[in-house]
Amino acid sequence: MTGQKGTQRQLKATLALLNEVAKALDADITIELWDGTRVSLGSNPAPDLTIRVADPGVIASLLRRPGLDRIIRPYIKGLIEIKGGTLYDVGLLFAFSPSRKRLRKIPKGTILSFLSSFLFAPGVSLDASRTFSGDESDHGKRRPKSDETEFIQFHYDVGNDFYELFLDERCLYSCAYFTDWNNSLDQAQHDKLEMICRKLRLKPGERFLDIGCGWGALIFHAAANYGVKAHGVTLSEAQLTHVREQIKAKGLEDRVSVELKNYVDLEGPFDKIASVGMMEHVGEDNLDVYCATINRLLVDKGLFLNHAISRKAKKRKSRFSSRPEQRALQKYIFPGGELIDLGRTIASLEQNKFEVMDVEGWREHYQRTTKLWLDRLEANRDRAVALVGEDIYRIWIAYLAGSSLAFLRGSARLYQVLVSKNPKGPTKLPPSRSDLYR
Repeated sequence: MTGQKGTQRQLKATLALLNEVAKALDADITIELWDGTRVSLGSNPAPDLTIRVADPGVIASLLRRPGLDRIIRPYIKGLIEIKGGTLYDVGLLFAFSPSRKRLRKIPKGTILSFLSSFLFAPGVSLDASRTFSGDESDHGKRRPKSDETEFIQFHYDVGNDFYELFLDERCLYSCAYFTDWNNSLDQAQHDKLEMICRKLRLKPGERFLDIGCGWGALIFHAAANYGVKAHGVTLSEAQLTHVREQIKAKGLEDRVSVELKNYVDLEGPFDKIASVGMMEHVGEDNLDVYCATINRLLVDKGLFLNHAISRKAKKRKSRFSSRPEQRALQKYIFPGGELIDLGRTIASLEQNKFEVMDVEGWREHYQRTTKLWLDRLEANRDRAVALVGEDIYRIWIAYLAGSSLAFLRGSARLYQVLVSKNPKGPTKLPPSRSDLYR
């Protein structure tokens, strides 16, 4: 089946399937096919919101090798376009829709006709320009330290200029804290730094460690506002260079330091430790090593704050890394990453001689944060493409839109867990949380 006849057959089969999909979903969006034909999937579609499929070969390629990764690639390569809205807008239409049950009602004959029209038709290349070349899903206990460095540098060394396009003025790349949902991103990130420092009850002269310090915002804030001697570690060369430059520019050489080092190689002791958005890189098989290392680095009664994205606990024990969305995230964004449920995290902390003092859920805060990042990156599209190219820009758009929707649906969560080392006798903490909200 080739040529115009094949294309017409594909078009007819696609239209028949889309009409059935429309009956099942009633989604307020329009599909535009390669020949300009438009099909509404709902009774009241948004005036301009449209998904355009540029080539029938996209469908052929997807059917031969189905999977979330293959669905993302046509968008990355511009073969699937969103018109009159954003990828987030499209995802929002289906975020709470019981679509699977409804789609099962589509006649099998319609589906078979569609499949037979495309399975042996010419496809298109869906090779991505940026994917991690190694084993992006490696979570083993014996994972070499060189792998962890490679994982981090793959993500963060895209370039500081690129991240500055959508992060706040301090370049914080973790969940902000909104004391008011209308606050700006800059205000919310400042309030996040304040809340972390308050939860840790930082005091002048204390030795403070930030594991995975990013571009240094937390160590600078803690040193300048709480008088601690702050040390940060990172595995990103780009971040290391930036922090060192800022230490010199701010004149904080006597109070702030940074190094390129794996946290397991650190020597203590430290009075207080924070890990903000770093545990996601550890992997479940390395969780006990992570908790034991932090315990080793802390003084007796020292406080540790763990801030990490989490997944929901499941009745059946299964690896989160096996899920399609996680595999795609590992391939394009965070190689080596894995989300761990809150219960497993707390169990490991307690097994490594910590007492849990406080747990706070920030899921809605991260949904808001990632949506603001997405909006800012989309607003700076031309500059982003000039810096990193169209493919990488689209990868980050898909990543941020998917993340924001995941937090909205509740399939991803975020928790701050405060623990104290050696749960015996007084913890030296205030009797209430009132000091956190002064």
